[in-house]
Amino acid sequence: MKTDGFIRHDDRDIPYYGCRALEGLPWLRHGFSTRWSGGNEGIFNLNSAALGAPDHVNNNRRRLLSALGLENAALVTLSQIHSNRVYVVETGLTENLENSEGDALVTNIENTALAIKTADCFPVLIVDPVYRAIGAVHSGWRGTLARVLPGAIEEMSRRYNSNPAHLIAAIGPGIRECCFEVGKDVARLFSEAYPEKMIAQPRPSAPGKYMVALAAVLKTQMAQSGIPLENQHDLQMCTCCNTQDFFSWRAEGAATGRMLAVISLVNQC
Repeated sequence: MKTDGFIRHDDRDIPYYGCRALEGLPWLRHGFSTRWSGGNEGIFNLNSAALGAPDHVNNNRRRLLSALGLENAALVTLSQIHSNRVYVVETGLTENLENSEGDALVTNIENTALAIKTADCFPVLIVDPVYRAIGAVHSGWRGTLARVLPGAIEEMSRRYNSNPAHLIAAIGPGIRECCFEVGKDVARLFSEAYPEKMIAQPRPSAPGKYMVALAAVLKTQMAQSGIPLENQHDLQMCTCCNTQDFFSWRAEGAATGRMLAVISLVNQC
């Protein structure tokens, strides 16, 4: 697992994080946004369901795509429901899927920017550097237990002949075991699903409460799916601990904003 393979960019007054392993691919663009834009703009919310008017959010999204070099790309998002549903974005799709329910997107179509909205749940971006296919996954605790990430990997294998041994995966900012407190019932679900791992740890100061390591589950799922350790990259930043940089549902409530994790194939011609 790579822990130092990310870099913070500031392009056109838009700060975002990039994974170095993905930045080495000239036909790919990607980024994990933060809660800020530069200059005098301030809060950089990218979800029209929280904070601010839709026109302002749409303008923010256009600014992020521009910073990523994706001005001409079609942005595709979903109505995220903490499921294991994977959407395949195919040729000819022009409408946004934001009213369609699901939690993962895969495609091999150029200039199609797959985007995941987050504010504690984990975004995972996946790339097949051999057959040039990509995926974007939204994985909160429910989606993680439902195995949405392995589902996306399996869909890429079916649709694009992707070999998991060649895939590169980048985990973005999300709530870590330092902050993700759950009750006994949720902790039991993780302990039963991953009995060989110490995923849920009792919190000594709060009897009946447990701290869950969601990122550790995602890494286990990637390994079980066949993605080599050296192809797994983790930003290792907690959204709940770092509200100066990220939105956090747990720390700030449901009305907080959302970041976007974006990935797109680009035409080099």
